[in-house]
Amino acid sequence: MPSMMKAAIFVEPGRIVLDDKVVPDIGPLDALVRITTTTICGTDIHILKGEYPVAAGLTIGHEPVGIIEKLGSAVTGYEEGQRVIAGAITPSGHSNATLSGCGSQCGAGTRHGWKPLGGWRFGNTIDGAQAEYLLVPDAMTNLAPIPDGLTDEQVLMCPDILSTGFGGAEAGRIRIGDTVAVFAQGPIGLCATAGARLMGASTIIGVEAIAARAVISRAMGADHVVDFSKEDPVAEIMRITDGRGVDVAIEALGRQETFEAALRVLRPGGTLSSLGVYSQDLRIPVAAFAAGLGDHRIVTTLCPGGKERMRRLMEVVASRRVDTGALVTHRFPLDDIEAAYDLFAHQRDGVLKVAITP
Repeated sequence: MPSMMKAAIFVEPGRIVLDDKVVPDIGPLDALVRITTTTICGTDIHILKGEYPVAAGLTIGHEPVGIIEKLGSAVTGYEEGQRVIAGAITPSGHSNATLSGCGSQCGAGTRHGWKPLGGWRFGNTIDGAQAEYLLVPDAMTNLAPIPDGLTDEQVLMCPDILSTGFGGAEAGRIRIGDTVAVFAQGPIGLCATAGARLMGASTIIGVEAIAARAVISRAMGADHVVDFSKEDPVAEIMRITDGRGVDVAIEALGRQETFEAALRVLRPGGTLSSLGVYSQDLRIPVAAFAAGLGDHRIVTTLCPGGKERMRRLMEVVASRRVDTGALVTHRFPLDDIEAAYDLFAHQRDGVLKVAITP
């Protein structure tokens, strides 16, 4: 095994570069995974732009697919050479947050107070997956073997995008027969659309202006796609629902206008399930919120992690109840990851997700 590797490293806002880095040493509970496929997330673009702060010198990326290269001395139940994924969220399995049923916030509590996003470590607080090798902490909690017959690209969305989109549908407590609106049909919104269908929604309304994404949205489960560039999405959703509004609105973009629109289309007592990563303060209009008296729920989601979550998602993919193949629109070797970032950050050439292969 080499002592050095290539990695995509955050230098400063506006600069993520490919450079050499030492292959990490692992502790007794860790595993070293040789990355075979990874991808770039919208959150990585927030990091690139300086909208989400991380330390200079950190390897970016939180969506790993790979092969176990080396196991820690205390890790049991796995074998070197085994194909695995790990979630973007890597709970320890023994923290207070995990034992309270919220592993996504594992590590958030400190003696100096509470800090959110504690379970998101890859590319946030420890080196991430856009590299040739990745240290996976608490391997027995987080490594999920890939079922035979599934390719890297088939499971590539499981660590984050699929888990997050499904998480938005789950947090919204969608029930059989519900009407659901999903604002923005990017990768996360498309997975939220698929999740809403799986949970039993009878009418799903996507909001999207890009024609190619509208086509994929319908394939993922949308019954209607509203083009917000041509019509007021709030008025059109209220028309589709005969003025009733939707039971659940999922906000999957992270902007004031989509958050506000999602709030305005709710029926009385409806739920706004927020998935967007917001880089500015949000404003809640008093009329849309019924002055706080509308029995509305606003819920947020950081996608669940851990090997059981990953197992379940891969079972959904294997059963063909969801097909994320259309989400991978471009492919790059790791050596060209700077070009991949430029394409993805500027949303050129119809890009949805890129597959990065060391």
